Parts: sequence; structure tokens; C-alpha cells
Amino acid sequence: MSTTEEKRSGPDFIRRIINEDLASGRFQPPVVTRFPPEPNGYLHIGHAKSTCLNFGIAREYGGRCHLRFDDTNPEKEEEEYVRSIMEDVRWLGFDWGEHLYYASDYFDQLYEWAKELIKKGKAYVCDLSAEEVRQYRGTLTEPGKESPYRNRSVEENLELFERMRRGEFPDGSKTLRAKIDMASPNLNLRDPVMYRIMRVPHHRTGDKWCIYPTYDWAHGQSDSIEGITHSICTLEFEDHRPLYDWFLEQLGVHHPRQIEFARLNLTYTVLSKRRLLELVQSGYVSGWDDPRMPTIAGLRRRGYTPESIRNFCEQIGVAKADTVVSIDLLEHCVREDLNRRAERRMAVLRPLRVVIENYPEDQVEELEAINNPEDPSAGTRKVPFCRELYIEQDDFREEPPPKYYRLAPGREVRLRYAYFIKCVGVIKDEQGRVRELRCV
Repeated sequence: MSTTEEKRSGPDFIRRIINEDLASGRFQPPVVTRFPPEPNGYLHIGHAKSTCLNFGIAREYGGRCHLRFDDTNPEKEEEEYVRSIMEDVRWLGFDWGEHLYYASDYFDQLYEWAKELIKKGKAYVCDLSAEEVRQYRGTLTEPGKESPYRNRSVEENLELFERMRRGEFPDGSKTLRAKIDMASPNLNLRDPVMYRIMRVPHHRTGDKWCIYPTYDWAHGQSDSIEGITHSICTLEFEDHRPLYDWFLEQLGVHHPRQIEFARLNLTYTVLSKRRLLELVQSGYVSGWDDPRMPTIAGLRRRGYTPESIRNFCEQIGVAKADTVVSIDLLEHCVREDLNRRAERRMAVLRPLRVVIENYPEDQVEELEAINNPEDPSAGTRKVPFCRELYIEQDDFREEPPPKYYRLAPGREVRLRYAYFIKCVGVIKDEQGRVRELRCV
């Protein structure tokens, strides 16, 4: 949606929801959002949409946006990714101020809340393997089966969970699961896993923990702890919203509203971090910041400006249904921005020598060239002009086709910021290739 269309149709559906929540008193100002990347790769252009949306909404409503790293899977997370994400968010023009957080900041609180759910009979320790859990879950058309460990006593579950934390069981041998409804039509409510045993050092907590919360368990509770009002997620989390709400309702804590929007899909562009990681690890690219990559770091090296990316995200707007955006729009946005701000320079990639026969051999003139025709304040620069210079090979044709208006034998053209020249001679090499032009 263009900016003009957006203004004509009014606020998008996310802003309408926020307006309704503020008007009804569901939430009091300030509006608090968050951008919660997992530090398992570099941000790409798809993340830029979420970044601009969350920080942009907070700015519009005079609120704040938190940067929170959802670092609940230490197998895939690295400090390098944390640093790169912070750099990219800042480069895009956003600042989280003092509100930098990590899900790992809340591991102790999450553990205590998990024990609270056990005491309420809302969570249990399960000995089923990951494969058995999948088999017991059922399908979209068939209900699941209850785990044979589902009805353990509160006392036994508490003891087993505490032993899980102490590291008394092998990796993968036990999980903590929420006790909800194995017949629910929403598979996410069929006793989802809250904790798994994983002896992997964490990039922030080291070896303190050998059990780690799942994203579904950590996500909503982290939002609650931080006082988030509107948790804005991509569309794949829509089916997870009932679970997000269930956890918060059982705990009786601050309850943000989760809102989902369609993620960015771009033509001819891979936006899967797993696929991008494969390109990096297999050596197909030089790194995450390779200019061919759709990462923010790669786009930055390619010459994209933060303003062009922000403008692109504003132009595409937000929607509830998945769509595919043409990469032409992204390229249009960077061209439009660079056209306004970039100083012009001249370069020759495939040089063809030109000798101006009636120009003095020992003379060099400095001619005035405009730095940016779109920006008079950019001023001018001096470019040298002499007897010998170079043009692009494509700017000359010995036998010009129709409507070819560049240099050819007997034809006169004007050099940019310089004089008219006329081709009076063509010098070729032994293979018959044009190597030099003689002009006056």
C-alpha cells in the first residue's frame, strides 16, 4: 500500500486495534512494543519490516520499543549475532535507549512460574521421547492421546522438575509440558512442551542451566515482565496466540495483546535464515554481509541507505494476508533515495581511447561538473580535460543502428560537462577490433 493510499484509507488494522485499546482503557499510555529477534543469524530485509513497524508504532504513540533477544536455544545462538543485530537496528535509525533485554534475564522467574503451574496442576513432567510426543499429538482431523505420565501427582512433578534442573537426567529424557487439552482442534494446545533438557553452554548464562524454556513459554511471559502492551508478531504465530493467552491467564499476570501481521515475502529473494546460513557455511558467499545477501549488512555494503529501506517498509504497509512484494519496489526506493542524495561521479568500465587531434598536447583544463542535479546545495567539482581521454566501448559504433545517438564515424556528440567532438578516424588492432578513435 502506498503512503497516499494509506492516508486515504486511514490507519492500518494494527493501529486501529491500538487506538481501540487506548480508547477503551484496556491499556493506559504509554504504548510499549518490542522487537524480539532470536540471535541465530543476521537480520535480513524481512526483519526490517518488523523492526520499522515495532519501533515506528512506539514512536508514533509517544511510547517505547524494547529490543529483546529471545535467546532460549543456545545450540544456535552466538554473541556475533547479538552484536550484528544491535548494529543493524541502530543503522536503520532506531534506538532502544535503556531498554535492552534478553529472555535469559528471566530464566529464574520463568522457572518459578513453571513450578507455580505445576502446583496448580497445569503442568507435568513427561518421559515421552520427542518422536513419541509427535505420535501422541494426533493430527488436524484426529485428537491426540494423553501421555501416560500426564496424571502424576503435584509432588512427584515438582520433585522431577527440580531434579531436571539439577542435571540428574540425560538430555531429551524428560520434558515439562503444559496440561491443557489433548483433544483441542488447535495442535498448539495439546500439552505443549515448556522445558527440555539440553546440556549446552549459553552465550550469557554459561553452564548455569541445563534446562531451557521453549519460545512459547518464554515469549508471553517476557512480554508480561517488561510491561509490553502490544506484542506484534508475524502471521505464523496466529495459531500460537491461544497458548500465549492461556499461559498469562493461568499465571494471572499483566496480559499484553498479541497482534499478527503478514511477513514480508520478496520476489527472487531467499529470506530463510536456515538457507542463508547454509550459503555462508558452504562458502557460496563471503559472509553474512556479502553484498549479494538480502541481509541488512549485505544491503548496507551494496549501497542501500537506511532511509530507502524505511521508505520501502512504509510503502508496503501491513496486511493480514500473505503477499509477495516485487523486488522492483525495493530497488525503486533505493534509486529514489540515492537520486536525491548521492553525488555523481563518472567512471569507464570498458575503456576506449579517444585522441582529440586539434587539442594541445601539453594542456589540461579543469571543467566544472555538477555534483547532484537534484540537490543544488551539493555544489560542483572540477574534472580534468585533456587531449587523450577514454569513453565506454558501448558509446561508439562503427556501423550505428537506427536511433543510435552516441559516437560514430563522422558523427558529432557532446562530452558531458565538456565540448563537442567529431569522430574522424578509427584505429583497429590486428584482429580488427577498435582500439582508438581520432576526433576533432
